[in-house]
Parts: sequence; C-alpha cells; structure tokens
Amino acid sequence: MASYIGTATSRVDGRAKVTGEAKYAGEFNLPGLVYGQVVGSTIAKGRISLVDTSEAMRVRGVIDILTHQHRPEMADSDDAYKDDTAPEKGSPYRPLYDDRILFCGQPVAVVLAEDWETARFAASLVRVEYQREAHVTDLHAQRGEAFAVEKPEKPRGNAEKAFAAADVRHEAEYFIPTEHHNPMELFGSTAMWEDDKLTVYDKTQGVQNVQRYLCGVFDLKPDAVRVLSPYMGGGFGAALRPQYQVVLAVLAARAVQRPVRVVLTREQMYALGYRPATIERLALGARSGGTLDAIMHEAIAVTSQFEEFSRNDTGWADLLYTSPNTKFVHKLARLDVPTSSDMRAPGAATGVYALECAMDELAIALKIDPVQLRLQCYSDRDQNTGLPYSSKQLRECYGQGSAAFGWEKRNPEPRSMRDDHELVGWGMATGVWEALQMPAAVRIVLTANGHAEVATAASDIGTGTYTIMAQVAADMLGLPIDNISVKLGDSSLPQSPLEGGSWIAASVCNAIATTAHAVRKELLRLAKRMKDSPLAGAAADDVTLADGKIVSTKDPGQAASIASVMQHGKVERIEREESNTFTEDKLHARNAHSAVFAEVKVDEELGVIRVTRVVNAVAAGRILNLKTARSQIMGSVVWGIGMALHEETLYDHHFGRVMNANIAEYHVPVNADVHDIEVIFVDEPDETINPLGIKGLGEIGIVGVAAAIANAVYHATGKRVRDLPITLDKVIQFE
Repeated sequence: MASYIGTATSRVDGRAKVTGEAKYAGEFNLPGLVYGQVVGSTIAKGRISLVDTSEAMRVRGVIDILTHQHRPEMADSDDAYKDDTAPEKGSPYRPLYDDRILFCGQPVAVVLAEDWETARFAASLVRVEYQREAHVTDLHAQRGEAFAVEKPEKPRGNAEKAFAAADVRHEAEYFIPTEHHNPMELFGSTAMWEDDKLTVYDKTQGVQNVQRYLCGVFDLKPDAVRVLSPYMGGGFGAALRPQYQVVLAVLAARAVQRPVRVVLTREQMYALGYRPATIERLALGARSGGTLDAIMHEAIAVTSQFEEFSRNDTGWADLLYTSPNTKFVHKLARLDVPTSSDMRAPGAATGVYALECAMDELAIALKIDPVQLRLQCYSDRDQNTGLPYSSKQLRECYGQGSAAFGWEKRNPEPRSMRDDHELVGWGMATGVWEALQMPAAVRIVLTANGHAEVATAASDIGTGTYTIMAQVAADMLGLPIDNISVKLGDSSLPQSPLEGGSWIAASVCNAIATTAHAVRKELLRLAKRMKDSPLAGAAADDVTLADGKIVSTKDPGQAASIASVMQHGKVERIEREESNTFTEDKLHARNAHSAVFAEVKVDEELGVIRVTRVVNAVAAGRILNLKTARSQIMGSVVWGIGMALHEETLYDHHFGRVMNANIAEYHVPVNADVHDIEVIFVDEPDETINPLGIKGLGEIGIVGVAAAIANAVYHATGKRVRDLPITLDKVIQFE
C-alpha cells in the first residue's frame, strides 16, 4: 500500500467546494431566518446623541432595530470580552455596548428584517446624530507620542557605540502602510437559540475560541453553546479573534426569538482588524570585510486607543545574523481606529521587509554580493537565546534558490540589465518564521468495515487541513485515504488550538499519530486473544498497520486483518481520543527559513513594474502534501507581490475614514500581475522538533518576498523606494 505522507494528494474536500456542497457561515438556511444589516458610524471619535429608527421601522418587513439603548443584556466587564488572541493590555471592544464611538464604521445599530434587501434598505434610513471629538488616524502625526512595549529580545553590547565606530554604516527608515485582509468570504454569522441552547455558524479560525467568547459575553455554560465553521473562504489571521458580527447575530436571535444571520459588507470589513501601518528604522554597522558589528531596529506600529496589540517586528535579525551589538525597540502609536490584528506572518512580513532591504543596501555599500553578505553573517544559533536550531537548512535555500534563479549571471550594477525597452532587476531576501506547535486532541473511531473517522475542533481555513489529516490518518491506520472521514470546525469536538501561526499541521497531525498508536495498541490486545495468534508475542512498538492489517515489523509475514481481529473480539468499533505528545522544547530554537529571488522588469518610460519571475526556496521540515504545500507558498508569493506593489489602505485623516474600502480601489494582484513562480522545498529532516518533523507553511512563504521585489526594483532602476507600495510615481524619475 502506497504512503500518502509527502505526496501530491488532491484535496479531499475539493469536490464539496466546487459543487457548492460545502456550506459557509452565511449559507445555513434555517426555518424562520431573520436577516440583520449593520449600520456603521460615520465619525471616528465621539458619542452618539441620537439614534432615530422611526422611518426605518415603518418599512414593511422590518422586525426590530437593535441599538445600545435597545438590546438584550450583555456582560459589563472587560474579562468577559477577552478571547484567546486578545491583547494583554486594554479593554476589548464591546459592540452596541454604549454611546461611545471609538472608530469610523463602528456598528451603532442592527436592522432586522424578513429578507436581506429590506434590511439593507431600512438600514439606509436609520438616522444617527453624534457629538464629535477630535480624532487622529495618521501614524506619522502620532509617532512622537509612541510608547515602547516590552519584547523578548534583549540588547547586547553597546550598539550605538559599535555603529558609530563601524567601517561601513547604513541607516534608513522604511514604511509599510495599513493593509486589510480582504478574504473572499465576507464575515458572517448565523445564530439560533433552541430553549437555552445556542448554535452559531461563524466564520472563524477557532470555533472553541468563539465558544468561550460567547460564554463570557452572554454568561453561558460551555455545554450550552455550539459553534460550527466547517469551511472558510479565507481568513489570513482576520478570523483569529471573534469579530463583532457574531455578537450581533446572537443578540438579535435572542431579541426576536428566531434564527438570525448577520453578514458584513465588504466596506464594513474595513472596520475590523488589519496589518498595522509600521515605521521601521534600521541601522547596520559593518566591517569592511562584510561582517556585522551592530544591528539596531526600531519599529513604530499602529494600535487602537483601547487595546495594545503588537507583534514582534524587530527581533528577526537575531535569528538570521551574528552581531555582538544589538538593540531592538518596538513602539506603539495609539490612533482612533479599530485594534490592529494578525495578518499572515504578523511582525515578520513587515519587520523582515525592512531588515532585508537594509541588508541589500549594506551589501551595495560594501560592494559585496547580497547572498554572500548573508552567508558571511549567517548564524547557526538564535543569537538572543544562544540556542542551536532544531534544524536550519537556510544555506541550502540560498544555494538551491540562487542556482534555480541563475543568480550567478547577475550584473550587480544598477540599470545594467535590459530587455528591449524594459529595465531588468534581480533582487533577493531571506525569510524566517516560527515553527510552533500547540496542545491538540484528536478522536479516532475505527469501524470493523475498515473505515475511520478522525475528528478535532480545528478549522480548515483553506490551507488543506482536511487533506493532510486524512493523509496522516491513512498512513498511521494502514487504510486507503478514501476510507478516512475527517470532521473539523465544531466546538463539540476534541480540543484544538486556533488555526493560525502555522502550527495546526504539527499540532493536529502529531495528535493523530498519538491517537493512532492507541488504536493500534487496542488492536494488538484483541489480536493476541485470537487462537494461534501470529502476533501473540509482539510488543506495541513492534507492530504497524498496513493494507488493512496489523503487521509485525520484525516479520511482515506475521499479520492479521483488522476486520478479523475486530470480528474475533466482537467489537464493531474502536474509539480513542488522545492529545499530541507536545512538550515545550527549551533546548532548541525552532524556525522555518527561506530564500526568495525575484526578477522585475520596469518600463523605462512609464515606470510600470512587472514581477516576471520569483523563486522561493523553503526549508520547513517535513512536507506533508507537495500539492497543497506548493499552493500555500505560491499564494504567499502572490500576496508578497501585492504587498510590494499594490496594497495600501488609504485614509482621509480629516474624517478618519478609509477611502478605498472595496476591492476595486484597494489594489491586489490579478492574473496579469502574476507570472512565473517556482517553489523549491529544501529537504530538512528534523527528528527534534516533533515525531513527524513538521514545521508548518502558512506564513513562511510571504516573508522576504516584498523585500526581494523592492531590492530588484532598485537593481533595475537605481531608485531606492523605502515606503510601500512601490508605485510607478515613485520610480518614474530614475536617479
């Protein structure tokens, strides 16, 4: 029987998705369903002085309109609104709680009607008056008020002194604007009360996180709340936290005593979390031979007025490069906006962009090839902790990536390479992300007919979790993959972490291995009771499951079919639930790495930039599914192209309002922007990180992509653009 792990296996949920069988949070039709439409604030800061619903209530089909003055009871303490990803400091946002306006687009009312069109029309008739207060939504205007937050990376040596004495110095500021997630599926929730039991279909990356959150907000016991999210149309971190529409749907369902669906519009999704705008200041001091004497990295990022959300932008240099003198500072600037949130590779996508652009600029100042500089500064240990890596094949990433790209043919002189009327630029950068894992539990039910159901509360956010779970279970249980059923996205299933941080594959798949081992032990116990059992003297570690049999690894001829073992034992099913063998490893640093090479072509007259080739060489432990893994990295590269050249949330700071809150004016790459992308998986066996050697791929693919493209644009044009996105107006007048 063929092994499934490590092969290019098609998605087991693919047919359900392309035929429409897969149901999303806003598609569950329930008898008596009521439709909710959110009314958002038009100011960024102040108080509500009047909500006039009289005209809206006269519309036929309108059932009720909820406001902060007219709604069911909610909790009144901050602790009740905390969730698994909430910032440690600050007061979580409470929708429809009181008259305070904290950001533009904040929900101030929910219109409930018999159909969506009526709800939407009536919402346009709700009149709200405000007492306006002065607001600030511009990071640059507020940077002087930014305050430092503590991060784990500690300073070493005297970075300022070493920088001042360095042979070659580079100091510059880089800027990444606010970016919004824009998943294809809008945020939506469908809520239904039955007696005192609540069922919610929600768009979320963690059903049990939402369950705990709703228990807090509505003072409910966990067994009274069930949250389901079997499928998601993209999350990218936006759905790690429970979003406000789930509270509004539950409030409304309680108010009207009918099922309620609330789906946000695309514009309203811009009043949710986002990648925070960040100012990154880098100072690198080097010896003339090309080794680092000093690294200083300061980041100033956006947070809201009511919470302190931050990720680590500044510590990545310690994972890549050696330097005896370092200083890292992370600051937050409070703005009158929603709380920022996780977005694919939070902290790394922004911080490594600045770091890797700075390393490119340093390489130019030193007249050293950018790859060679990185190799000369290469670190085999986490410089901050001193710990060695469980595995680090970054050198091989540089080697395989540069060979596939043809880097040796690069002329280092800017504006030296051409293709007819276009300037050609080649750039590269390093990527790094955490290889995390979390406690997770899995239940396996093996039936006598050779079928197994594998269940956990984890979500599949489009990454292929259904498929990799089926692959691992098939191999561990010795069954065809078609005999495996996977159940996910249900809070009543065994405990699972949020699907984020690139940890779900390592966490859940190792739990599958642990649970399959328990199933195997039970099968062996039953097999030993068979008359003249071929496995009578076998130990649990000396048998495996393969081809529908329990087989001795010492003598494959000694075997018994699973069906016969269960039939003899008079059992129809074997059910086991176990957690993974996860223990916190304090002896090793654990990271995934990559080397990204990019080619751009820039129209010399028009300044139009095309990313014509990208090679991304990734070392991320054991690859479970070559097909979905390649898809993950390709999607990340496309997002990196968007980050470099297209994406930017634009504010009118006079009104404190997002002005391009749609996917027509919020620019993202389209088919014409995406050309040749080559993904290389560098072999990285890792017996230390976990039993299956998995590191995760969700984030690593985007890290370094924007920097590689920015460096390529400089090489093509001689123009260094340090503020993203790199648009034609920034390069049209070449230096």
